[in-house]
Amino acid sequence: MKLINTKIKDLLLIKPDLYKDTRGFFFERYNQKKYSRILKKKFVQDNHSKSSKNVLRGLHLQTKPFEQGKLVSVIKGKILDIAVDLRFDSKTFCKHQKFILSASNMYQLWIPEGFAHGFLSLEKNTEVIYKTTNYYSKKNDITVKWDDSDLNINWQIKKPLLSDKDKNGITIKKFNELFYRN
Repeated sequence: MKLINTKIKDLLLIKPDLYKDTRGFFFERYNQKKYSRILKKKFVQDNHSKSSKNVLRGLHLQTKPFEQGKLVSVIKGKILDIAVDLRFDSKTFCKHQKFILSASNMYQLWIPEGFAHGFLSLEKNTEVIYKTTNYYSKKNDITVKWDDSDLNINWQIKKPLLSDKDKNGITIKKFNELFYRN
């Protein structure tokens, strides 16, 4: 597998070793021995979502002590994936990076604890799977407003399909007041 460093420390794009022949392809989506050496993390939960085209999910994160690292893959379709660094002590605090993940490129994205994560489905019936390093906690679940002007994320869409939860996300200013300002 090839690890691709990004502009944000600890955020990694992973290109798995792919074996193709006339029958199709094979690759290891996850191998605990290999990934634990690279990420030094233990995964405890697998999640799977299916989205119509133009569905936007995010920006989601969990607060301490239930912060989640995520290993994201697309098994059908294509997404615009966004990771926002919300680690207060980071040099890239409130900065984001975009990635195209698809069933055809088979890239994976490692998003460390302390990041908000969201994605836009670019094709119908897109399926995303991701491993997490911590269990879901409704009490610690936060949604940051996907179109917050302070984050300045170009999602390449004006009117995505959103859940009520995602329509009602908090601003990054409110997030900072709640978690980092006393």
